[in-house]
Amino acid sequence: MTVTPIPQTNPKASYLSHKAEIDTAIQRTLDSGWYILGSEVQAFEQEFATYIGTQHALGVSSGTDGIELALRACDIGSGDIVLTTSHTAVATVAAIELAGATPLLIDINPKTFNLDPNHLQQTLSQLQKHPHLGQPKAIIPVHLYGHPADLESIQTIAQHHQLRIIEDCSQAHGATLNNRRLGTWGDLAVFSLYPTKNLGAFGDAGIIVTQNSQLIQKLHSLRQYGWGERYISDIPGMNARLDPLQAAILRVKLQHLDADNQRRQDIAQQYNHTLSHLPLQLPQTASNASHVYHQYVIRTPERDSLRTFLKERQIGTLIHYPLPVHQQPAYQGRVTLEGASLPQTEQICREIVSLPMYPQLTDLEVQRISDTIIDWTQQANL
Repeated sequence: MTVTPIPQTNPKASYLSHKAEIDTAIQRTLDSGWYILGSEVQAFEQEFATYIGTQHALGVSSGTDGIELALRACDIGSGDIVLTTSHTAVATVAAIELAGATPLLIDINPKTFNLDPNHLQQTLSQLQKHPHLGQPKAIIPVHLYGHPADLESIQTIAQHHQLRIIEDCSQAHGATLNNRRLGTWGDLAVFSLYPTKNLGAFGDAGIIVTQNSQLIQKLHSLRQYGWGERYISDIPGMNARLDPLQAAILRVKLQHLDADNQRRQDIAQQYNHTLSHLPLQLPQTASNASHVYHQYVIRTPERDSLRTFLKERQIGTLIHYPLPVHQQPAYQGRVTLEGASLPQTEQICREIVSLPMYPQLTDLEVQRISDTIIDWTQQANL
């Protein structure tokens, strides 16, 4: 009997579920004759700012470029330290170095997989003994897998040390903390709009949001060669413009974001219901948070055995992320304080696995995935 494969993620299914609307938006943009920035980008920026609850939004070419631009808008660069987590997509750290600043990586809370405020405070205290390393200027909390970081604690620490907060919301479109959307807590927030995200384009794209009028004015200039007026660069800038075709697609998908997030939450509840009695560590949600499940990540010391078992039965999984940034060849020995280890981060990277998660996943497919995991625990005598 032929078994239908279930991928871990499926951006094509996202296109097919809204195909008529997206095709119309693409044709409208092509017919307009305007192919750089313009009305589609402006409309998406306004609609996304309204959705998040900020005064301003600026479409950019990717989440990586967005973080670099956000740091540069805050005048953060050479000689400055930016603190963030090691358990993240390497893009977060790459963007810090692109801005000329020095990344310093922090351990995580193993329950939420997000930056541990206690370790952040300890690291800042230790930095005061090593002023030659640089001046801390900003914290980038990453809301990993769709669950909010502990922003209340991070804000308290940031205010005490006079640090900027730039939220990395690339996996948390629509998530809330204390009924307030992520992206409204920091000085700036950056959302990647990569195709597999909860709100994803069909190519690279990103967007920055803020309540600060001065920062958004500078970001407009930095996004396009430092131009104040066309062809006149007031400051050194770059080309990081959002493509209007992607903006038109994102305007369609933004209208469905809440429904798509609700479907992700329903799938997570189905996983929770069927897997909770097994010897697995399932995702946890803080009582004051809404989790939008960009990923549904479980932990087991037998992770590799589980992945092989699922693969043999045509069920895809991924590891987000297999090697902490501070242990990757490009960064090893230079992005933690005195080359220190990050034990919680290093432990979970050996145990985590992301199950299939996307809004078009059917209840029957979720049940098949769950039943297969139950079969694995029985055959493995767990």
